[in-house]
Amino acid sequence: MSLQGKERVVLETKHVSKQFPRVLANDDINMVLHEGEILSLLGENGAGKSTLMNVLYGLYKPTSGEILLGGKPVEFSSPKDAIHQGLGMVHQHFMLVDNLTVTENIILGSEPGKYDFIDYKTSRREVVAISEKYHLHVDPDEIIENLSVGIQQRVEILKALYRKARILILDEPTAVLTPQEVDELFEVIGRLREDGVSIIIITHKLEEVEAISDRVYILKRGKIVGERETKKVTKEELANLMVGREVVLTVHKDAKQISGEPIIQLENVVVKNIKGINALNGISFNVRPGEIVGIAGVDGNGQAELEESIKGLMKVESGRILFKGEDIAKLTTKERRNRKVANVPADRQKFGLVLPMTISENLILGFQDEKPFSKRINLDLPLIKTHAQDLVKEYDIRTPGVDIPAGNLSGGNQQKVILARELSSGPDFLLIAQPTRGLDVGAIEYIHSQILKMRDKNVAILLISLELEEIFSLSDRILVLYEGKIVKEFAPQETSDKEVGFYMTGGKKTEEEGVM
Repeated sequence: MSLQGKERVVLETKHVSKQFPRVLANDDINMVLHEGEILSLLGENGAGKSTLMNVLYGLYKPTSGEILLGGKPVEFSSPKDAIHQGLGMVHQHFMLVDNLTVTENIILGSEPGKYDFIDYKTSRREVVAISEKYHLHVDPDEIIENLSVGIQQRVEILKALYRKARILILDEPTAVLTPQEVDELFEVIGRLREDGVSIIIITHKLEEVEAISDRVYILKRGKIVGERETKKVTKEELANLMVGREVVLTVHKDAKQISGEPIIQLENVVVKNIKGINALNGISFNVRPGEIVGIAGVDGNGQAELEESIKGLMKVESGRILFKGEDIAKLTTKERRNRKVANVPADRQKFGLVLPMTISENLILGFQDEKPFSKRINLDLPLIKTHAQDLVKEYDIRTPGVDIPAGNLSGGNQQKVILARELSSGPDFLLIAQPTRGLDVGAIEYIHSQILKMRDKNVAILLISLELEEIFSLSDRILVLYEGKIVKEFAPQETSDKEVGFYMTGGKKTEEEGVM
């Protein structure tokens, strides 16, 4: 894409810094955004990307420096001020009310009308007009909870456009989208840019930086360490600038013959969600030693229930979960762990760590009452500390010490703590969900290498991920999960992300048609 409107700067930061009590999150940031430009912002976890965007959007006040809109200095005391000045932001985790309609969500806080009466018909017409203008096709009367993730994202964009946004910040906009939805989003972004809207995209996907943006800034430890025109830069150069070293972007996985009896086997498993509806509807599959089976699917199609039923947090209504031939469906989580079932959960902060506890304590969670860490009723604290120091070194956990709270670590290092604990337990089966969600390329490279090491040790691995590229890179087999059912199985080398994405959204094709 060629740069448009380069002569007109719509947004500029001059020497912007943001100091927190112990962290300088942004350090002397100078950045410009042109009218009709698509600008990418890259950086490792903790590099300061989100802090900078929150400063621009009025969630934080800069410690020093200034923000200019159209060449004029501005100060925002809240996002409301930023919105009034034409800035909009679509957060990675959408800010929508599930039980309201599309129109009600879009006008929330900006409702038209007089004397406490909302002019719903007028606002609905305006929502329809904006959606038609930018081809953001959405049913204005549909309830949010009934919409797919991709459609909900359109609602967030419409919400910003309804408020007359001319500068749009998108935080990890493709994190939970199928390939088809990514293509549709890029088409929408292209139409917005043609209308003169300027866009900043925070993303960790280097191929998307190349595909959609005009320029890219690279942040490292709060500073801008590089600025490039995307048509003149390679993914490898961007990755090296981000991480400060050469990064291997391609996963090299040796071909191997998968054999032996299944380690884990699900037979017609039915699990109900909290509403009493079947979230898993009679699914059956197995994973053999040294095999990685990837579960592909749009978020909300049973992934959480699959993870929690296998590790013992959700009741299996019917069917069996066999581990080495033994039905473990009624065993506790502790009993399953004792049988060498390990789990890296989708939400590392909720289910993988106790954030106020130290790294040492987190590294023995689930094993704290067992030898060698426990002597009758007492913990062997010196041994636990030595154990933690060994794992910190082995798994390259970046920390000043093992006695600091896990909550003080970056997302990538928190994930390494969980990996260190689970992989060092010597599992026969590893259930790993969203292993690299929200992580930078350096952390992703490391975590992928650890997963493949476990494969080489003949561990059976079930990988649940919303990242199709990750599923394709690591999996020996791909199973597509849609509405609680396995609807298709693929060998990754014999399919494409588009075909898998087609089945992820409920598509079907017949033998006779042979086309999607």
